Amino acid sequence: MARAAAVTSTTPRPGDRDGTPDAATNRSGAVLSRLQLLVTRKLDGLLQGDYAGLLPGPGSEAGESREYRPGDDVRRMDWPVTARTTTPHVRRTVADRELETWLAVDLSASLDFGTGRWLKRDVVIAAAAALTHLTVRGGNRIGAVVGSGGDLPPRRWGRRAAPVPAGPGRLVRLPARSGRREAQGMLRAIAATEIRPGRGDLGALIDMLNRPPRRRGVAVVISDFLAPPAQWTRPLRKLRVRHDVLAVEVVDPRELELPDVGVLPVVDPETGELHEVQTADPSLRHRYAAAAAAQRAEISAALRAAGAGHLRLRTDRDWLLDMVRFVAAQRHARTRGTTR
Repeated sequence: MARAAAVTSTTPRPGDRDGTPDAATNRSGAVLSRLQLLVTRKLDGLLQGDYAGLLPGPGSEAGESREYRPGDDVRRMDWPVTARTTTPHVRRTVADRELETWLAVDLSASLDFGTGRWLKRDVVIAAAAALTHLTVRGGNRIGAVVGSGGDLPPRRWGRRAAPVPAGPGRLVRLPARSGRREAQGMLRAIAATEIRPGRGDLGALIDMLNRPPRRRGVAVVISDFLAPPAQWTRPLRKLRVRHDVLAVEVVDPRELELPDVGVLPVVDPETGELHEVQTADPSLRHRYAAAAAAQRAEISAALRAAGAGHLRLRTDRDWLLDMVRFVAAQRHARTRGTTR
């Protein structure tokens, strides 16, 4: 399905009226402070225990044994205790108190679009801020890799534009550090990242978390996942071998269905190609919705096959409420002994 954004449907972004760097920095700091307050109020009581992340790992240090319950991992069977008691037991593990979390933040050109309450870029930054505030406590460390689009090749006017190949784009690594001040600096760097035209490589962005090999922890990928699954599925599976992985998918309602507004000019934010679409045609709207549903189903299946947790945030909904529900569901799953 083509990545198309309505020309007339973008919302104003912070800094449009006053584009000075100091003013933009002050606004970014104020927005991040409000996000921290919102996240602290709504999510603080949901996460208790050694790990403060959304997907806490089971740990590696041996703990006490308990009787086996359906759904427990058979690889954690405590055979000596099982032999002595003739009742199946599993060995509980204690999680390390220091958690290392890495964010892979996709800020390619397709994220600079939105027809709901926010741009997709705004939701990406908000999700990164929420995850940061949830994990950076108790000495936990958090870092990030940020990817944006590359430069567009020169266009030849008057001819049909050639397909733009996916390239590595611009990839930036922000080292993992502990402390709220360092976390705030990381978030300001993410918020200040310029979205550039051209296609990036989501697979290369995710693969940056695999090299060099890191200590076991939590890896969070925040993107719209509009790149072909074949591009990012393999790196995501490789990442899942050592880490608990959470995929945060950002979706805009116009990517799921088209409104009946007559002729709608749309532009691909990654290639700059402009098209006019006759949205009054019901068969076209039906085909678009069917193709969008198939695309999202393919993305969900690829994430599930890679073993990643899947959280979908929309630009027309309360993203924080969706995150609260996801955290509560994860907590409930852990108390039942299941993982996802």
